[in-house]
Amino acid sequence: MLNPTACFTLFSQPINNIPLPDKFTFPFYYQPHELSVLASSQLQEELKLHLPYDENSSIDDGKMFGVLVVKNQQQQVGFLAAFSGQIDGLETDIQFVPHVSSMALQDVSYLKESKIINDINAQIAELENSEHIKSLQISLNADTQKFEQQLHAQQLIMQANRKERKKQRSEIAEQANSKQDKALHDLAKQSIEDKKHYQAIKDSWQDKIAKQQNALNTLNDEIKHLKKRRKTLSKNLQKQLFAKYQFLNAQQQIKDLNAIFAELPEHTPPSGAGDCAAPKLLQYAFKNNLAPIAMAEFWWGAAPKSAVRQHKNYYPSCYSKCQPILSHMLQGLNIEDNPLLVNPAQGKELPIVYQDDDIVIVNKPAEFLSVPGVNVEDSVYLRIQTQFPHATGPLIVHRLDMSTSGLLVVALNKRAHKSLQKQFIARTIDKRYIALVDGIVKGDSGKVELPLRLDFDDKPRQLVCNTKGKPALTTWHVLERKENMTRLQLYPKTGRTHQLRVHCAHHLGLNMPIIGDTHYGKKANRLHLHAEHLALDHPITHKRLAFTIAPDF
Repeated sequence: MLNPTACFTLFSQPINNIPLPDKFTFPFYYQPHELSVLASSQLQEELKLHLPYDENSSIDDGKMFGVLVVKNQQQQVGFLAAFSGQIDGLETDIQFVPHVSSMALQDVSYLKESKIINDINAQIAELENSEHIKSLQISLNADTQKFEQQLHAQQLIMQANRKERKKQRSEIAEQANSKQDKALHDLAKQSIEDKKHYQAIKDSWQDKIAKQQNALNTLNDEIKHLKKRRKTLSKNLQKQLFAKYQFLNAQQQIKDLNAIFAELPEHTPPSGAGDCAAPKLLQYAFKNNLAPIAMAEFWWGAAPKSAVRQHKNYYPSCYSKCQPILSHMLQGLNIEDNPLLVNPAQGKELPIVYQDDDIVIVNKPAEFLSVPGVNVEDSVYLRIQTQFPHATGPLIVHRLDMSTSGLLVVALNKRAHKSLQKQFIARTIDKRYIALVDGIVKGDSGKVELPLRLDFDDKPRQLVCNTKGKPALTTWHVLERKENMTRLQLYPKTGRTHQLRVHCAHHLGLNMPIIGDTHYGKKANRLHLHAEHLALDHPITHKRLAFTIAPDF
């Protein structure tokens, strides 16, 4: 068992001249405090020795690490370190805080029930892969095919016989004689015999197929029963596991994962909940009477396959796994204000570039919503609605990210909206963006084609996903290179959320985030992405209109 202060690490350099923050870090949107940066640097020096980063290392080798600056009972300021998930065999001079729950490794009843589930998995696998079930399925498929073939062949024979009998009946009708009745009777008898033969084929095959199907059903029912039992046992075992994740907060109140997620729509915690760095750090601090001061999390190593992660970059805590847990754990701490609750458009004007009775073209400022958000209503939509009270229809035809500036077209009536919508769908509207990316882009032009979908574990960030992602294509052209930055023209051929930002930052794209991209890069004075050019057909006159507004960077 660890010493209560075994994970408390003193700073390797003097920190007396660094003032402590007035409030604890808001973990979902922050600029790391100087002490957090120093703690991260000290940890990274250790990681260089014991977990060196190689640019050529395989994908998915990276890991999220976290530091928590704390004050102990002797009023010494130091820090704690943690990593998300698990790492095998990582030993450094800095001791990482333990997992919140080690039930899977220690609890006897958990291991016992896990063995039962594993045994059921083995039974299911054995049944599904058994030669008996395979041969039954093969035989059933073959016999079903033969049955259908014979039945079809008999139907063709019956059709030909029916046609011949029809011809014979016509000839008999023209020959009025004493043998007419007998001939017609014989034809009727032939028809009955054909039907009996057809039915005999059906009865013979259906009986054989039914026996095989019943045997197969018996095995499949056994598999379904095992899967149902496995599901019930897994659910119960999962609840037991979640109950072992007991989280403290600053008021020494305890809640387990079941209780924390019970009030949320999904009820069940997502996979890996409680194993991220931030909950581990706070849990250790509260458990050992260490006062939290500031926190930061950074990525170390190669990027994962789908998400955008840059080596040594700082990232906020994730929403799906950490937000419910941290909402409980942070109670009792004096937290920085949530910047997402502040109206970023406060005091900003919305310049109008063009207007007539049908459309308005605006130059949307950076940090200005296109449509009302969850916490902030002020937006292009609300401003236009206020300025043009007689406008009808949905108004907004397309959107720009809140942090992206530039040209946006708004429809003032339903007819204009419908026409513009068709142009966007047909991709006849030309859009050109200017971006400043962090690094020197090789080559003068090219394209990035990476399918995108929402990262459900970390909204609103997007993932590259080849299975469930929507197609996304961006072409680019270099305008200028200077001071380890590249100015680009970007042409999105599709309009996916965060498309340009991900295509620039992802390691399979340009691998260079846009300057100021707080989702996929580093914070700056603003996101250096601007919708510079917009060309479209007027929705009513059909005259081609083109607008260009240079960025302010």
